[in-house]
Amino acid sequence: MDNFQFNVIGVIEAPYKEKFAIPRQPGLIDDGQGYLRLFPPYNHPDAVRELEQFSHIWLIFIFHQTMTEGWRPVVRPPSLGGNTKMGVFATRSPFRPNPIGISLIELKNLIIRDNEVGLALGSMDLVDGTPVIDIKPYLPFAESLPKAVAGFAQAAPASEMKVFFSATAQKQLIEQQTRYPFLERFIRQVLAQDPRPAYKKSKADEKIYAAHLLDFNVRWQVSANITAVLAIDTLKN
Repeated sequence: MDNFQFNVIGVIEAPYKEKFAIPRQPGLIDDGQGYLRLFPPYNHPDAVRELEQFSHIWLIFIFHQTMTEGWRPVVRPPSLGGNTKMGVFATRSPFRPNPIGISLIELKNLIIRDNEVGLALGSMDLVDGTPVIDIKPYLPFAESLPKAVAGFAQAAPASEMKVFFSATAQKQLIEQQTRYPFLERFIRQVLAQDPRPAYKKSKADEKIYAAHLLDFNVRWQVSANITAVLAIDTLKN
């Protein structure tokens, strides 16, 4: 068979409401946690029986926001500055022949109530609304390989930016303290990763950037490796 059909078993609920500013790997943003809501008929409690025995799981998902852009045999990994070309199969680029991704994520808890079965998840690298097609338990004895060589991605990306908040942003943080007590820390962690396009990082850059995080439009500007958060505006539903 040349073609296969897969069923979406659930959808991700995440604080990242758009592709921009999503961390490049899970585990980088402590407060960037999320939830996997399973769809019928896969939301049967028996389907997740004993899954809580595992601390981490593999999520197999669809790069649904890049599907229409097709695949590219050669891509430019952001971690290499956006200028070095590599074969798509030597990277984790979303522009693949089949837009399938994998992510290793901490399993915080199983949620089983009424007609809903879901997974509370730890730090993730997925956009809100990501379709999931499978879940597999992580097996350290088989998949943790200390001697493995990972080419250009041997080390985790460093948090390279200092982040401070303007007076306006500080006031807005105070206003959201009750509902989002972790908001300052979350924004700081996201922006410390410097989510700007890789080619922008070596040039003077006066652009004001914005990202939809949680219920907010976060705006910031970068100067001399320092990120200034200008505003954290609440978005209306």
